[in-house]
Amino acid sequence: MAVPAQYFVSEMWGSNTEYQRTQAMRGLLVSFKDLKQNYLSLRSWRDWVRKTISSITSSPVEDNNVFSRGESPAYEVLQRRSPEGYFAGSTVPRRPRPVHVKYRVGQTIRHKRYGYRGVIIGWDVIAKAPPNWLLANHPADKPYWKKTPNYSVLVDERDRPDGQRTYVVEENIQVVYNMKIRHPDIEEYFDKFDGAQYLMRPWLRRIYPED
Repeated sequence: MAVPAQYFVSEMWGSNTEYQRTQAMRGLLVSFKDLKQNYLSLRSWRDWVRKTISSITSSPVEDNNVFSRGESPAYEVLQRRSPEGYFAGSTVPRRPRPVHVKYRVGQTIRHKRYGYRGVIIGWDVIAKAPPNWLLANHPADKPYWKKTPNYSVLVDERDRPDGQRTYVVEENIQVVYNMKIRHPDIEEYFDKFDGAQYLMRPWLRRIYPED
């Protein structure tokens, strides 16, 4: 950026003083910095994606669609949701909330067996996953795991890298309070951390209105 900027300044302000050319150069670099922060940053790109998705999904849809009025989730989130609704991926509102579902979306947890930290982003009343996944991940001596609540969890990247997401049976969850989680997708699901737990974004709250 600096080399073409210097050439441009020398061509346009060649007859001016060196001080004036230096000021012009600084002004161009500051403008470029503003351009980068406002239009080339990851956050700006995500905002643009959200606005684009919202405009695409703003056409009339049935009232039972949780995205029919208001914010839509980012494209990356929709891509991870299977048509079958596996791994708490269904967009059907969980209402009324079953009393036996112990944990809530936004709570931070630790896996009792493996020790990794994470935050709950969804749950199913009973395990909803492909049969081969259940066979590989649910022990034969614990068939009841399939009939108890299972939770979708964003895993803290300090414990497991590459933005992992897991599906955890309720028995293996331990709630941990006042703990922030690091994960590249956390802003897609939550607006902020209030010091105790994460607060859902509007699109996610429509799916879990009573959490």
